[in-house]
Amino acid sequence: MRLCRSPGSRGGGRGGPSGGSGGEGGSGGRPGGPKTAGGEKAAFFARVDGRVQGVGFRYTCLYEGRRLGLSGWVRNSPDGGVEVWAEGPAAKLDALIAWLRHGPPYARVDSLGYESRAPLGVYRGFTVEG
Repeated sequence: MRLCRSPGSRGGGRGGPSGGSGGEGGSGGRPGGPKTAGGEKAAFFARVDGRVQGVGFRYTCLYEGRRLGLSGWVRNSPDGGVEVWAEGPAAKLDALIAWLRHGPPYARVDSLGYESRAPLGVYRGFTVEG
């Protein structure tokens, strides 16, 4: 899983890669983003940590996922983080990853970890789980 500190985080976050699989690799001019050829669907699983519960993160992410036309879900994790599964065109997934780096106005994203996955194709629309 790619793990990075969010350069856009509020409250003194630090930019750049940290731990994980060693940073922001990638292909197709999209550093660290989901990889596909052409208009194929891609997917990613992401984990966001920081002040991300009780600040409207899930519902704002829901809005962003739907606005981008993605399929998948967002949910709170019992340990205080937020998890996201998203499927769609790689460029749209990259846009959601960029949004996850900072989240909504009252959130503070301390870290974002994500990894590309094979799309499942079972989700219709973007939802909040749990």
